Amino acid sequence: MNPGFPLSVLDLVSMRPNETPGSAIARSVGLARHVEQLGYKRYWLAEHHSIEGLACSATSVLIGHIAGATSTIRVGSGGVMLPNHAPLVVAEQFGTLAALYPGRIDLGLGRAPGGDFATMRALRRDLQQTGDDFPELLEELRGYLADVRPGQAVKAIPGQGSHVPITLLGSSTFSAQVAAALGLPFAFAAHFAPEALNLATRIYRDRFRPSDALQQPHLMVAVQIIGADTDAEARRLFTTSQQRFLRLIRNQPVELLPPVHSMEGLWQEFERAAVESRLGAAIVGSRETVRSGLETLIAQSGADEIIVVSDTYEAADRFRSYSLVAEVAREVAVAA
Repeated sequence: MNPGFPLSVLDLVSMRPNETPGSAIARSVGLARHVEQLGYKRYWLAEHHSIEGLACSATSVLIGHIAGATSTIRVGSGGVMLPNHAPLVVAEQFGTLAALYPGRIDLGLGRAPGGDFATMRALRRDLQQTGDDFPELLEELRGYLADVRPGQAVKAIPGQGSHVPITLLGSSTFSAQVAAALGLPFAFAAHFAPEALNLATRIYRDRFRPSDALQQPHLMVAVQIIGADTDAEARRLFTTSQQRFLRLIRNQPVELLPPVHSMEGLWQEFERAAVESRLGAAIVGSRETVRSGLETLIAQSGADEIIVVSDTYEAADRFRSYSLVAEVAREVAVAA
């Protein structure tokens, strides 16, 4: 089934309170199979560390598990936080995945730590390493995935010559500039940082330089979308995401909580403003509302692909939301 306008999925492998990681991962497998049947292009898994409520720390392991449980959908990282890892190790991991699942593996890369300072210290050891060295790490990684160079002393095996496709991820203008300069696809994280969306996407398109990897810019926009039969029901389901971001800014566990009829009384005014700012690009509502929101987002951002983030408490509501978005995307493509 072709969803029309290209759609993909970003999954954080969310857990409910007192749920085991294995149960949450099984739900992700079910969702991957569901969206594959709907014609979604990619299923990406995030990298987060030491965050209670998310089971996505071992991103490459999850990618292999999801790829093994599906057959056609592309599976990848959204993304691997490169400063946390030696480029050689990333190349070996994704080279192995590409050998196991030819033509189906994506390598999305970010430069954030994916956790707090203490977690970053545990991951990186060398605290002199910051996101500022991302371009150098990226160059090294690309070398391990490219064809072997004469005199190359260290090789990624598997990995060397695999040419696993790379996408740069970002929530600011930094990665947009790097992606444009290198001629790589760019994915913007509007699902939690919508403020810089217009500026970052404009910079990416205006400064894009064609490369062997990509002749024309390819812009992906990640956004929260919750679709339901009515606007009221979608807004109710969306309170699960609102509660998650509220708990995030309170430095509390971010498990999936059941939806509530109203957030009033659950947050203070400054917390409400902070959550609404983080979720400012979210599209929440009925089929008509989702269609209008998608059309506006695509027109304003110039997105070539939408990465859908739909976290609901009940798996059935999540399945229905992704189905509704796929139906709407076909209508948007026909209208275009």
